Amino acid sequence: MEPSFNRLTEEEFQNFAKLIYEESGILLKDTKITLLSNRLRKRLLALHISEFSEYYHYLHKLPSTEKVIEYEKMLDVVSTNETYFFRIERHFDALSKVCLPEIAKNKITKRLRIWSAACSSGEEPYSIAICVMENMQLFSGWDVRIDGTDIAPSVLEFAKIGEYSGRRIEKVPPELLKKYFTRKEDDSSVYIVNNEIKKLVTFSYHNFFKNPFPKDIDIIFCRNVMIYFDKKHQMDLIKKFYNSILDNGYLFIGHSETLHAISEDFIYQKIMEAPVYVPIPRRHA
Repeated sequence: MEPSFNRLTEEEFQNFAKLIYEESGILLKDTKITLLSNRLRKRLLALHISEFSEYYHYLHKLPSTEKVIEYEKMLDVVSTNETYFFRIERHFDALSKVCLPEIAKNKITKRLRIWSAACSSGEEPYSIAICVMENMQLFSGWDVRIDGTDIAPSVLEFAKIGEYSGRRIEKVPPELLKKYFTRKEDDSSVYIVNNEIKKLVTFSYHNFFKNPFPKDIDIIFCRNVMIYFDKKHQMDLIKKFYNSILDNGYLFIGHSETLHAISEDFIYQKIMEAPVYVPIPRRHA
């Protein structure tokens, strides 16, 4: 029988909220005290710790190498990771029918890099990969790679396996499900992403505010992430994206998000009913 835990006290909540903010930029409002209590319990149970205060002190007493690992595990349970294939379909219509053809037509170097930042359990980068495969006639002989990154190690491991069922795959058109997935032999309700899609995607850990950003990216997907940050961290994140993305690139953010009053480095465009941002071209010497 699992032990019962009291909810975080106000002081404990503030301590953890500050720590999480410093480590990840995630801003937890006071209304999230029950949510945070429930999620941190997973780490207490795993470590056989009975009090939130004990866990807080445990985090601070760990040697530096072990501390990094435990912080990753803590942020893993704190993160929200609900997603599914082709979430917000108009984004993928814009990607497949406009953005990818434009890049193929205008880019001199035959190198395509797409970054699914905060990729969660892999549905987004695999959806992107399917769009690329559907346009592969445009990218014959190209070096193509899609990078999926996230702050939660557990979802990255799930993504690498590439097995999905239920609501996660409901939005996959039947013809694409048949073309790019294989039913699992011992459970026909589970679909496995085919290797031709998997080989386009790499998965790795990335913390927006701790790790360096990749360079020369053509397309960045970072959807429904900025809502977890305060304005300072939002501005910092978008500036880093601008430094990562190539001229004539595309930035996709969530349908409820905006760069208004956040950044002047990107220009809003509406592409096939999808809100997309393009970087202001840099001045080259």
